[in-house]
Amino acid sequence: MTNHNGATGPAEHQPDPHGPTPVSRPAHGAHPGGPGVPDLGGAVDPIDCPEPDTPIKVRSASELADALPYILGYRPEDCVVLLGLRQRDGYGRFGGRVRLGIPARAEDWPAVARQLARSLIIGGEHRGDKSDAIVVFVCKEPTEGETGRRVRDRLQLFVQLLRTSCGDFGVPVVEALCISDGRFWSYCCPGGCCPPEGTSMGLPGSSALAAAATYAGLQVRGSLKEFQARLRPKDGAAPEQEAALDAARRTLRPRIDDETSRPSVTTETLDLARRAMVRLADRPTTPGRMDMDDQDDALLTHGEAAALVVGLQDRETRDEAAEWMEGTDAELALRLWRALARRCVGPYGDHAAAPLTLAGWAAWSTGDSLEAREALAMALAADPDYLFAWLLHTACNEGLGAEAIRECIRRGRAEREAAADERAAAAGAGAADRESAAVDHEPTGVDDEATGVDDEVTGADGELPAAGQELTAANRELTAVEREAEAAEGMGSSRPVLPAVGATALRSSRTGAALRRANARQRAAGGARGPRPKGPSTRPGGRPARSGGSRRQR
Repeated sequence: MTNHNGATGPAEHQPDPHGPTPVSRPAHGAHPGGPGVPDLGGAVDPIDCPEPDTPIKVRSASELADALPYILGYRPEDCVVLLGLRQRDGYGRFGGRVRLGIPARAEDWPAVARQLARSLIIGGEHRGDKSDAIVVFVCKEPTEGETGRRVRDRLQLFVQLLRTSCGDFGVPVVEALCISDGRFWSYCCPGGCCPPEGTSMGLPGSSALAAAATYAGLQVRGSLKEFQARLRPKDGAAPEQEAALDAARRTLRPRIDDETSRPSVTTETLDLARRAMVRLADRPTTPGRMDMDDQDDALLTHGEAAALVVGLQDRETRDEAAEWMEGTDAELALRLWRALARRCVGPYGDHAAAPLTLAGWAAWSTGDSLEAREALAMALAADPDYLFAWLLHTACNEGLGAEAIRECIRRGRAEREAAADERAAAAGAGAADRESAAVDHEPTGVDDEATGVDDEVTGADGELPAAGQELTAANRELTAVEREAEAAEGMGSSRPVLPAVGATALRSSRTGAALRRANARQRAAGGARGPRPKGPSTRPGGRPARSGGSRRQR
């Protein structure tokens, strides 16, 4: 297959996605150029064909050549196509098909011929799609100064190698056509039945098969060159884009290689891609494909495109981007991936493998296997070791459904989201544990303060008995003084009592001081204790104090 650089790439195998359609297999009839050429029938089983079981006869090689673009879905150019036929109940059915760009070097033809025959015949048998016969098409436009007949003669050896290679695997080639410059030649025409100048292809789309395909809604979507042009860098602005890619690589490559900063690059790249897709959504699609591509290119700056291209070189970022695979997301993503592939200029051609693979996946996921195969083949040409492109290309060519791949991607997304939730929960639990540790440390200080108060109260309680003893002694002294005064009055003694009163007053002063000290201590002790609140105490913030934290239980 023609690749991103225009060279020969991996072979494309295309089983009929909806099963082959019955076609008539008439006896050998008259070839437009003469007798003896097999009259092959053929028809595609198109999507939603109103009468899929109705045999359609292809009465000549010219009708078969005219039907080829409808069988493939595009106009083949500069390629070789091998189309398998299966015999069932007297009818032929189209089976698998393989296509490859014609190798430029003749020394490569033997190996390529055998590879193509093996791919169609042996690969088909493994898939239960064994071919009973094969039709070969070589499509090549003449170079400047060359004629179609010269092209036919130049490729005759290649076609002969294809016929013998298929015969080695036990499957005959019943027709081989060269299509060039609007004319065709049959390599299986015995005795030179075809005119030397070839047979005109006639009006395109005039065959019965082409009419049936058109009625079923199938269209020829242009040539392979037109498909490839949408995925290749365009002329102009290459120096500015290359400079932007250089700057993005210097900035992002070290961060991608660093495990700690890589997740942030993924987030930034995907956020930028989402913003670009929003811009694309705001611009309606235009009828012309090339006009739409020009419009999409104008919506991306060189810096944005460079950041996206470099960011997608990270595997995890690319895998997350592949999750845009359904509905409107897939359509917008496909436009974005095409635009990024067109920005891989100069020495950054190998960087196109990532956006080309994503474009192929988005196209396949939305049902466009034709563009998917072309984009994936171009991705492998840009980087032959790109595993994701190889896996998708193989699956697409083997006829696997895209839903199986989508389910794998959905599971991967669910696992990644579950892991992110677990990390978030673990981070939350760690923060809660740290807060709890800080809270547990705070009551210790409160308990220490409470213990100090308790110690003060204990000290005050220890001083109260001493104060009480001093008060009792003072009371006894006052009683003794009063009794002396009463005795003196009763005896009528003329002895002055002033000295005695003075001595009592002296002792009373010491007793008063002791009383004042005792009362002060009692007031202090009572204020320190205070009334204890009923129920659990609380700390600032409304959190209950830890019970039993005091060293003194009261």
